[in-house]
Amino acid sequence: MCDAAETDLYAVLGASPSDSLQQLRHRYQQLALQYHPDRLGGQCSSEAESGVKKFLEVDAAWRILGDQNNRKQYDLQRRAQELKQDWPVDSTVYLEDMTWDQDGCVYTYSCRCGGGFNVSSAEVEEETQMKITDQDDEEEETCRGVVVCCDTCSLSVCVTWSLHRQTQTLRCQQ
Repeated sequence: MCDAAETDLYAVLGASPSDSLQQLRHRYQQLALQYHPDRLGGQCSSEAESGVKKFLEVDAAWRILGDQNNRKQYDLQRRAQELKQDWPVDSTVYLEDMTWDQDGCVYTYSCRCGGGFNVSSAEVEEETQMKITDQDDEEEETCRGVVVCCDTCSLSVCVTWSLHRQTQTLRCQQ
């Protein structure tokens, strides 16, 4: 089932997770007939080879999704993977374009919904220090960032900054 995590088995069968077992069986049977090696015997070798590969993918997907216990396990793994995925990033914001709030010790940027994106100076400093220790050459100009969610809506932005320049800025604020 390890390979199943990399490939969406429902997409292989041209189905959706909400399809019944009968619907999945029907899609499997259609694809198995279409790509079965016996049906592709007269075609050129590259087409037959890709057809056999597709047949094996369809067969492997059916072996997992056709069994209720395996399907349940696969659905749980699939859902866990979806939850681990990164937030979709709406845009990139440069730290220099954010407003520094001295009282809250945070950088702020307004969201189009009226809410805001906030990055604490401690978070920027921690991320910067972490990246500096990972770097071989501190003078190298590289960009680093963090993904920040809006405090009101579901949008998120990637806040980036120049590692070298931000190190100098942090020293000035202390």
